[in-house]
Amino acid sequence: MKEQILFLVELQNINFEIDERMLRNVDLPKEIARLDEESEAIEREMEESGQRLDKLKTDYKTKETALKNGVENLKKAKSRLLEVKTNKEYEATLKEIDTINEKNSGIEDEIIHMLEEVDKAGEDLKTKESETAGRRTKREDEMKKMKKEQESIGSTLENILKKRDSVRSGIKANLLKRFDVIKDRKNGRTVVSVWKEVCSGCYMNIPPQMYNELQRNERLMLCPHCGRIMYWEDRDDNV
Repeated sequence: MKEQILFLVELQNINFEIDERMLRNVDLPKEIARLDEESEAIEREMEESGQRLDKLKTDYKTKETALKNGVENLKKAKSRLLEVKTNKEYEATLKEIDTINEKNSGIEDEIIHMLEEVDKAGEDLKTKESETAGRRTKREDEMKKMKKEQESIGSTLENILKKRDSVRSGIKANLLKRFDVIKDRKNGRTVVSVWKEVCSGCYMNIPPQMYNELQRNERLMLCPHCGRIMYWEDRDDNV
């Protein structure tokens, strides 16, 4: 019976491995899709940063052009001072000059501020480019690893299923039937170890007489509490 119990334990471990692989086969496409979304987000972030810098540069050039036009307007206004013939015209031209000076001064302040913004955005973009390169490489590596794992799951599962069939063939029909019935009832955990009269399936104590009999490995025994197949686990010489 000990040999049969060993087969049942091995079969249970194989079933756990199959379940794990099947679950991984479901999770991997989700993880790959998540990485795709993260990569797209990184690229969008970089594109937005580049667009922001381009807009700042365009606005800066627009302000420079406005200042240049303002300087020309100022020259023209000053030259007209030499041509005015009345005090009224003179005062009006002086007022125009003051207005142009005030406007040009405001544009100069804006240009200084925008130049600082352009420099800052340029430095931020360089920093992001460096960080993004590392993040991009990391995600590409993760993607390759996941796709490789995804490709290998099929062949791995095939080998595990063959191994399961081989193990099942070595188990007596009545034991195998009992195993399958309990497996369906207990969500896969069918065979449990017992040490010092405690069932590892439900953590309940089994009767001392049953524990003594269990150690002899003479027949299949079920936990009186959870109904799982029990085997004695000798912590000094594990089954």
